Amino acid sequence: MNTVGYFEIQSSNPEREINFYHNVFGWNFSLEPQAPNVYYRIETRNMHGGLLKRPSNLPPQDCGTNAFTCSIQVSDFDKMAEKIIANKGKMVIAKFPIPYRCWQGYFVDEDNNTFGIFQVDNKAK
Repeated sequence: MNTVGYFEIQSSNPEREINFYHNVFGWNFSLEPQAPNVYYRIETRNMHGGLLKRPSNLPPQDCGTNAFTCSIQVSDFDKMAEKIIANKGKMVIAKFPIPYRCWQGYFVDEDNNTFGIFQVDNKAK
């Protein structure tokens, strides 16, 4: 039962991040009119989440992540990394192996939200 079942992304420019995550991962967004803040529901193939207008100032860069970081499983790490960068994302930790499990790497969107991607590969080393 103790598994991640929902995630949220904060954004100072929700429309920009909606375009980014839709273009990169194909996620769909719908405005939730009853929320007390600008809030969009996120529909992915196997998990639900939300994107909300950042309720405070954007944290300064180069301070590290002060949040729970989610990683998205992808079928081809290198192709997805190219797609992220083509959509104005930035790589912050290059692809590295988690031996005998997967290839992992970390990126940020234009609002400096950190997320990871990983490709399962039991031969990674």
